[in-house]
Amino acid sequence: MTELSIAFTLNGERRERRVAAHQTLLEVLRDDLGAVEVKEGCGEGVCGTCTVLLDGEPVSACLLLAARAAGREVTTVRGLAPAGEMHPLQEAFVAHGAAQCGFCTPGMILTAHAFLHQHPHPGREEIRRAISGNLCRCTGYTKIIDAIEAAAAARRD
Repeated sequence: MTELSIAFTLNGERRERRVAAHQTLLEVLRDDLGAVEVKEGCGEGVCGTCTVLLDGEPVSACLLLAARAAGREVTTVRGLAPAGEMHPLQEAFVAHGAAQCGFCTPGMILTAHAFLHQHPHPGREEIRRAISGNLCRCTGYTKIIDAIEAAAAARRD
């Protein structure tokens, strides 16, 4: 088994690890670094549950080899706000009842965060398309879209 030494930044903190060449970023984050807020869903990159930000862009951690994170910035939902505080998107999800079981929530929030960074004035249909790669079994998406729309409006105010 081939091992590699990698270093990357996780939520603002430099991390160094020896990883197997075949290890995914999801495995390293959850198993080695204890970032259990990153969930494993389908294992095929279609549900969005394992979404993290890699240099600010949403990626499926279940598909990305850990070695691809070397020298880069990885952000999980915990990295969006200082410890003990909630990010405005998290607050909006709570306020609008968009986080029911919570399994999809971290990936959904990270996807929305990246989207709102590039599209600060989105319409509902744009939001719907932006989160289409993140599956939710509980909410029917209306509350999620409401929350993202409210967070976008709050950012503008």
